[in-house]
Amino acid sequence: MSFTYPVSRPALDGRELEYVTATVEDGWISSQGPMIQRFERAFADYNAVAHGVACSSGTAALTLALRALGIGPGDEVIVPEFTMIACAWAVTYTGATPVFVDCADDLNIDVTRIEEKITARTKAIMPVHIYGRRCDMDAIMDIAYQYNLRVVEDCAEAHGVRPVADIACYSLFANKIITSGEGGICLTDDPRLAGQLEHLRAMAFTKEHNFLHKKVAYNYRMTAMQAAVALGQVERLDEILATRRTIEKRYDEGLADVPGITLMPPRDVLWMYDLRAERREELRAFLADQSIETRLFFKPMSRQPMYLHPDWPSLKANDFAEDGLYLPTHTGLTAADQDFVIGRIRAFYGVG
Repeated sequence: MSFTYPVSRPALDGRELEYVTATVEDGWISSQGPMIQRFERAFADYNAVAHGVACSSGTAALTLALRALGIGPGDEVIVPEFTMIACAWAVTYTGATPVFVDCADDLNIDVTRIEEKITARTKAIMPVHIYGRRCDMDAIMDIAYQYNLRVVEDCAEAHGVRPVADIACYSLFANKIITSGEGGICLTDDPRLAGQLEHLRAMAFTKEHNFLHKKVAYNYRMTAMQAAVALGQVERLDEILATRRTIEKRYDEGLADVPGITLMPPRDVLWMYDLRAERREELRAFLADQSIETRLFFKPMSRQPMYLHPDWPSLKANDFAEDGLYLPTHTGLTAADQDFVIGRIRAFYGVG
């Protein structure tokens, strides 16, 4: 179904086309060439991090990060219950086991419950900045220090939140704050980790390129054309974030007094505007009839068939999953668009 007011839409009105055209004209369209390095450098510099390693997706970024840190069979990684399933899958892809921790009221991992899940096999923590809310990284880094753990910071939904972990991972999927269509990038200050990330993403070729591969690796490379789009996006990231802050403020003001709607805590950066709604499915159907798209919250990891645990109904993450949704959130929204969405929600709940 096509919506007049979709949940997301990429903002490609910078220099993206110019950079893609230059890449095509130069003939550097694969994973080699200057555009990859330009994007990596620009994104690393924006985040005040030494090294950027571009790759094919956010999921690939997480998998590469875990592998670069030596995570493998027999290891455990602390993962939020409330997150996109790619986080857990990345752990599983390495042969390690994801160990889930329920969320707090802001949907992020409940830092007060992390230590009870740490065992002798725990090797890393994977905090996720849900919908653009920064996790309590000070507390998480303190726990990691106390237990000698590594931290992989999932920033897929939080471009603009400055990373502090061993490796930070970003998605550049089309619905993210900035995009390359598909794609991802890892950031780290550690040159050895950066080298390992680069090695693993490119099939672990040696410098001699002699087709003797000493470890299992991946073809997780980003194309130069994707990097060209991403570079154009990075150049406008501050502008994009500012526009999104305006969108968040307008929704907050327009929905604050609506009975049946519970607003969520403020976001450090706005990826999606999330809220809780009574009669959620009725509301979604009503909005869809008005050509307004909505999306559901994530379901708990312990509810997923491959990680199923009988306690999932008692999780706070499940409470949020039962009545949470998010609204159209992209820089193409005009004030009139938002007023229409807000007005339809107010009408559904009988508010003038």
